[in-house]
Amino acid sequence: MRYTVQIEVEKPLDEVVRLFVDRANMPHWQDGLLADEPLDGEPGQAGSRARLRFRMGKREIEMVETIEVRDLPRKFTAFFDTKGVRNRVAMRFEKVSDSTTRLVSDQEFVFEGLMMRIMGALFGSMFRKQSMKYLTDFKAFAEHGRDVRQG
Repeated sequence: MRYTVQIEVEKPLDEVVRLFVDRANMPHWQDGLLADEPLDGEPGQAGSRARLRFRMGKREIEMVETIEVRDLPRKFTAFFDTKGVRNRVAMRFEKVSDSTTRLVSDQEFVFEGLMMRIMGALFGSMFRKQSMKYLTDFKAFAEHGRDVRQG
């Protein structure tokens, strides 16, 4: 399953990139993030790996993030692996004007096993909705300092 979501943020390109790649900011806009534990390499750099834990509803989900490309501000690509699902996220940062930046998120999901493929087919719109929520929450954090943990 592949799709693209995008949003414009009323901040200059360099500021948007800085806020996005600063791992200390992730809990402010990634709703449900419980832990970001480095595993290999320098966190946030190409080739690094980290274990991420999220609370989604009543469930906890653990995944391993592997940074594939860090060519900022042009591109930032990472893989997120969890049981039965591999998600490749390619972020692009585009200057719209001196004060506006477009974030484009190309998403690709690969589901392993029959059950996971069925789940992906049935609930594909939920994946797109969650991806857009992360972008919307990032926009609110970047523009207004809103923190998803504050409600």
